[in-house]
Amino acid sequence: MPLDILGLFECDPFGNSLLFRRIIIGLVGWLTYARYTVVNRIQIEGTENLENLPINNVLFLSNHQTYFADVIAFFHIFCAVKWGFQNTLLPPVYLLGPRARQYYVAASETMKKGIVPRVFAAGGALTIERSWRAEGREVQRAVDNSANEKIAKALAHGWVVSFPQGTTTPYAPVRKGTGHLIKNNEPIVVPVVINGFRRAFDKKGLRFKKRNTLLTVQFKEPLQFGPDDTVDDIVAKVRHAIEQDAPEWVQ
Repeated sequence: MPLDILGLFECDPFGNSLLFRRIIIGLVGWLTYARYTVVNRIQIEGTENLENLPINNVLFLSNHQTYFADVIAFFHIFCAVKWGFQNTLLPPVYLLGPRARQYYVAASETMKKGIVPRVFAAGGALTIERSWRAEGREVQRAVDNSANEKIAKALAHGWVVSFPQGTTTPYAPVRKGTGHLIKNNEPIVVPVVINGFRRAFDKKGLRFKKRNTLLTVQFKEPLQFGPDDTVDDIVAKVRHAIEQDAPEWVQ
């Protein structure tokens, strides 16, 4: 549209206003900023690997420690990188113009529990029905075939954060759906390793558990995949890159 110079009327592929998304992300950012810089300390590494990435078809794969604190930290960092910051969130001027083309994969049951998760969902959640787990129990149900379609649409529009283990349990197996997603969409895959979030926050990532905790977020160089890599090969590379190869004492 000729009047859409500032993106005021732009929508994402799911029909959601990007202006509204920016407002939500900025609001959540201001409300949570002190959690990462005052109450706790965040150490960021590797944002130089993000500076020259395209605006779309980038998939961030990370280990998972809380439902929401991890994702919010990523959104802070992505917005800061947009403003040219490198490995820092200081000062928080980046929240005046947050990045809206960012999404994260989340279990639909998690995003329906309370007002706060519903607000977070409006900030770019790609909700999926997990086929292996529900309400904290192991289950077996039909695979959510709409999941890959949602993620593919989001990748065509921007950056997507996914937690390929599908759980906050350390050393859980990487789901093969991640391998299929990579083979089918061929995104740039950036592995991320986080630590400290489990110590600092409760499982949901909304309440403090221990203050003055060092939170670390490391962005590694994009992974390289060959045309002959199988789904199992891709899964193994991802598991190793996000440092979730189970040690002997776990096995």
